[in-house]
Amino acid sequence: MTTLQGPAQRLTVIVGESDTVGHRPLYTEIVHRAHTAGLIGASVFRGIEGFGASGQVHTTRLLDLAEDLPVTVVIVDTAQRIGAFLPQLEELVGEGLVLLEDVQVVHHAGQEKRA
Repeated sequence: MTTLQGPAQRLTVIVGESDTVGHRPLYTEIVHRAHTAGLIGASVFRGIEGFGASGQVHTTRLLDLAEDLPVTVVIVDTAQRIGAFLPQLEELVGEGLVLLEDVQVVHHAGQEKRA
C-alpha cells in the first residue's frame, strides 16, 4: 500500500452535479481517471447549496432549484503526480473551478488490500 506523508498538493475540482462526459457524470470520470493515473485517492462531496459563475443559487431546500447542485472532487498526492494529472482535467472540465494548494500530510493510513 502506498502512503503519503509530508509536503503534498490538494487538487480540488468543483463542478455541477449534472455535468457529464458522454453519458457518465463528470465527477465519476475524474475519479476513474485519477484511479487509472495511479493517484493515491479521490473523494467526492455533494453540496447541499451553492452558486457559481452563473450566479443562480442551487439548493436542496427547494425542489425546483435542487438540480445541478455543486459537487467537489478532492485529490491529494505529490506535486509531481498532481502536475502530471492536470492536463487530463483541463481536457475534461469546461465549466467549473479547479484549485491547487500546497498541503502538509500529517497522517495517511488505510487498510491493506486483501488478496
